Amino acid sequence: MKYDGTRSMHEHCIEMTNLAAKLKNLGMSVDDSFLVQFILNSLPPQYGPFQINYNTTDEKWTSNELTGKLVQEESRLGREGIKVAHYVQGAGSKVGKGIKRAIKEHHPT
Repeated sequence: MKYDGTRSMHEHCIEMTNLAAKLKNLGMSVDDSFLVQFILNSLPPQYGPFQINYNTTDEKWTSNELTGKLVQEESRLGREGIKVAHYVQGAGSKVGKGIKRAIKEHHPT
């Protein structure tokens, strides 16, 4: 599961936490440090510097701490005008036409 920008970062982290809880209910224990790595690995390239910062510090965060810091990072990226690209998956000509229409609406010629 990758973060695609269709939801807020907070919602994404909650969804990942819920997946870990479902695995736990199935008898697969998910350690919080594993969940932190799971969330970090789901981030798009715009969060690369954030990931590097986490990996170079001695302090390790809980999943709740990570969620709070990612919400702050999402806000910072938004203020800097860095948008997270939306990943679109589909088949057929309708998908391509929808993308072309969206591009024309945002960038009229």
